[in-house]
Amino acid sequence: MQKRYLLAPGPTAIPPEVLLKMAEPIIHHRNPLFEEVVQEVRDNLKYLFGTKNEVLIFASSGTGAMEGAVTNMLSPGDKAICVRSGKFGERWANICKAYGVESINIDIPWGETLEPAEIEKTLKANSDIKAVYIQATETSTGAKFPVKEIAAIVKNYPNTLMVVDGITGVGVFELPMDEWGIDILVSGSQKALMLPPGLAFAGVSDKAWEFNKTSKIPKFYFNWAKELTNLQKNQTNFTPAISLIIGLRESLRMIKKEGIENVYKRIEILAKATREGASALGLKIFAKSPSPAVTAIYAPEGIDGQKIYKTLWQKYGVTGAGGQDQLKGKVFRIATLGYADKYDVITAVSALEFTLKDLGYQFEMGKGVSAAINALKDL
Repeated sequence: MQKRYLLAPGPTAIPPEVLLKMAEPIIHHRNPLFEEVVQEVRDNLKYLFGTKNEVLIFASSGTGAMEGAVTNMLSPGDKAICVRSGKFGERWANICKAYGVESINIDIPWGETLEPAEIEKTLKANSDIKAVYIQATETSTGAKFPVKEIAAIVKNYPNTLMVVDGITGVGVFELPMDEWGIDILVSGSQKALMLPPGLAFAGVSDKAWEFNKTSKIPKFYFNWAKELTNLQKNQTNFTPAISLIIGLRESLRMIKKEGIENVYKRIEILAKATREGASALGLKIFAKSPSPAVTAIYAPEGIDGQKIYKTLWQKYGVTGAGGQDQLKGKVFRIATLGYADKYDVITAVSALEFTLKDLGYQFEMGKGVSAAINALKDL
């Protein structure tokens, strides 16, 4: 028998309490019982996103909310800055292109740090920029971007929206929308919210709703104005993913019970322990400014990163992630967000030691586990 451990950056592990709630008999979405669920979810999503405004809920992957953040705010021919420093930063630019929005790309080498001054320089050079699209965490590289500093710059441009892909950021580290001036913050259910894939979220500022009034890109399913009208009645515009929203109520309760600051602290310590465990084995962390959500680790010279990822899963039952696109074979990734604790990290680092030994890498067994345990002692 092989026990499995899910330590990928999404889908992530799901708490038994959430699974049990989703297994209950389904209720009708136009029933007062469901309206009670939606009301509680609305309140707790505002807590999670750090906003007084509504957080929209969609039956889709997180990419649906990303697409809506373009189609509901801009018009064909508008200009937008897209920070491309990984697979998902590139997705912003691809969405803009699909809808006739001119993407002014800031290309950063994958894993490098984004300097906020680059955003300001580009904004000054293009007075008609309507939006800045960035990641909170670039999941493909494990890099964290300086959202607070960039939002402070964009705040000074009343005709420009600050839009953040927080799919592996919301519920992982601070991203308070109202305090920082984030206009749109999107996320997905299968990450820190500890649910299966299938829900997307979008927090929307008052400033962004003004942009929505003049958007001319056609929209039907992802019509945010209609979704807002229905949400304020504790309903959804179309048939919702009922069981997922019932599970969401439970996962949000768990987050609130732990306390959001405690969640951030736990995940930060788990990520630090993962990095220190890898470093003790002589491995290098890929991102210059690593995110606590997911750690991308260089494969040792002469060893295929995909082989590490596959051996972890096939032989030792630990599902992490391999490298994507240009990083395939060069890195592997271990996530520490959502329903993760210190024993997950110890399991991951010990399985990594077994894997590296199998693949012929020379190191002192137990050194990585010892470093991880030392980093976890205060958790």
